[in-house]
Amino acid sequence: MARPLDGIRVLDWTIFQQGPVATMMLGDLGAEVIKIEERVGGDPGRGVMQIAGSKTGGTKRNYYFEANNRQKKSLTLDLKKPEAREIVYQLVEKSDVFVQNFRKGVAAKLGVDYPTLSGYNPKLIYASATGYGPNGPDSGEPSFDYMGLARSGIMNTVGEPDMDPMNITGGIADQMGAIMLAHGIVVALLARERLGVGQEVNTSHLGSMMALQGLNLACRLTLGKEFKRFYRTEAVNPLWNHYKCQDDKWICLAMPQADRYWSDFCTALGIAHLENDPRFATMRARGKNAKELIAILDEIWAGKPRDEWMTILKNGGDFIYTIVNSINDLPEDRRLAAHPERNAGRPQGSGARIRGALGADSARSAGLFLGTDRSAQRAGSDLAPSGEGGLLLPQLADTRERHPATGGLRSGGVTTPWRSVVRTRPRASAWCWYWPRECPSW
Repeated sequence: MARPLDGIRVLDWTIFQQGPVATMMLGDLGAEVIKIEERVGGDPGRGVMQIAGSKTGGTKRNYYFEANNRQKKSLTLDLKKPEAREIVYQLVEKSDVFVQNFRKGVAAKLGVDYPTLSGYNPKLIYASATGYGPNGPDSGEPSFDYMGLARSGIMNTVGEPDMDPMNITGGIADQMGAIMLAHGIVVALLARERLGVGQEVNTSHLGSMMALQGLNLACRLTLGKEFKRFYRTEAVNPLWNHYKCQDDKWICLAMPQADRYWSDFCTALGIAHLENDPRFATMRARGKNAKELIAILDEIWAGKPRDEWMTILKNGGDFIYTIVNSINDLPEDRRLAAHPERNAGRPQGSGARIRGALGADSARSAGLFLGTDRSAQRAGSDLAPSGEGGLLLPQLADTRERHPATGGLRSGGVTTPWRSVVRTRPRASAWCWYWPRECPSW
């Protein structure tokens, strides 16, 4: 079955998380993604050993790298050598998208910037992800996920009023940057189809995190003030709040039109005597007396385990509520258990399913060694195993043809080895924790 980006070839010169996740998302949608890595250690993500106190894996698997690089083929090149750049130029001529997330100036120094590559393929989509965008006084500054959190203001929006700025683990700014980058690439591909010209796409940690907080930022720009942090025990709408149950598990309510639910809610919780209490009878009254009502509700919720409360709410009315999960809970969540793509040890895809378009192809996992791809033998692939654990690069004759279902380009080709500039296995990594010694961008 055809997938939306079947026939689209993406050259992925990205590292760590923001760039690699974007290209992975394109791969999930059917694009052929060729990951280009430097010869010594490859993507520095391969050398990440520990994040937030959690080891990334044993000697054979690294969840950080694998989670960011499924659906990809792997190729290693030393871009300081002209022969390697010639390989990139040949690939560019027969590709649709080039993606990079190195510091400003690195791509130009190595001859793989947009002006250079668009000369080889005027219809190329060239996408860049940075910390602060391509222009301005900070455009050349390095950035990691933490910088995106800090600069965007989100660290001062989570938590309660008397708390210091709070870090958010999990690479949220990287993930958001990746989503915006993939979004921009897909829109650029559509624009190319309509206008017939290539496009340059730029996203950043800061811009992406501002988009994530669009409503809060709109409040600041319109009214001159940001959303306030608030204490859970003083939430203005007690029916828009979360509560701890008897078994120390939490339940979350989200009923903005609280008066609509108040009568059934009081009945379900066994507090019918409060329904017409002047302190709580209307949404305005509950807001004025929120602290008092929440204290009462805290005692009520603490009287039963969460599963029992879930049943009571299910049978008691058309309430809007759910459980509060931890990340540890997610793999066993019943929604994921029913997911048709659920597979132990693998993320659940990019979060979007396009009914009638996505096929049932299984995901390619990241290769364990640089320049290796255990699934490159698939029919129609331009890259094939060399017999030494590496890949043979194609002569890239223009053998692509239009996909019969989508009109997109589909690839074919003849393979030939490149030895002087392609490395098939990494040297021992000298990197530890998160910061690389030899990352070409820092």
